[in-house]
Amino acid sequence: MSEAITVTGIILSSMPVGEADRRIVLLTKELGKISAFAKGARRQSSALIGLTRPFIFGEFQVYVGRNSYTIYKAQAKEYFENLVTDLDAICYGYYFAEIADYYSRENLDATELINLLYISLKALLKDQIPNSLIRCIYELRMIAINGECPDFFTCLKCKREDNIYLYSARTNGVYCKDCAKDIYDGIVLSKDVLYTLQYIVTMPLTKLYNFVLNDETLTILKKVVNCLENTCFDKKFKSKDMILE
Repeated sequence: MSEAITVTGIILSSMPVGEADRRIVLLTKELGKISAFAKGARRQSSALIGLTRPFIFGEFQVYVGRNSYTIYKAQAKEYFENLVTDLDAICYGYYFAEIADYYSRENLDATELINLLYISLKALLKDQIPNSLIRCIYELRMIAINGECPDFFTCLKCKREDNIYLYSARTNGVYCKDCAKDIYDGIVLSKDVLYTLQYIVTMPLTKLYNFVLNDETLTILKKVVNCLENTCFDKKFKSKDMILE
């Protein structure tokens, strides 16, 4: 068997295999997204029995096989226990994990994805911010990390940076008030919505979840983010059906 390596990451999904094993999808800083087997992890006597469920964040020691990885030891740093006991929060958590799985690849640096997922799961545990706002922030920042986000600072037509007025899903860009006269399928952006969009895509991750919005601003933000989903996501996420908004 090959030499073991230690990786830091978060479990995106876990499923039973055979009589006592588990197959997990692990998002790691060192190896990107990997699939790994935890042999005997479903046995009561296994040291891995409580360490192979979704959302466990920690260090995992794995053997690198010819076609797969095998976990033989794990040390959790965060269990997210309160998340798995909150039905509404856990639905969002599964959705966030599915998006992270969608965007991640093996051997690609996943540090920023892990950090975003981690702080977003933490945000779901707080009562100060509505889950629907957390969802918008997470999706928009994930899209931005992967280079698919429109430039919310510059008019797509004339390149002006002032008086931004409208977002068009058809062209996936924003327009100043003068250029918006020729756009018939857009979403009008208030100053608060525009600032929120700009804030989400540029602020450090540590400052993402420190604000709330009034109902009107949140409604428009959701419309924009929903349009971005349709543009950027080429699959239907099953876990989103569990979210009630």
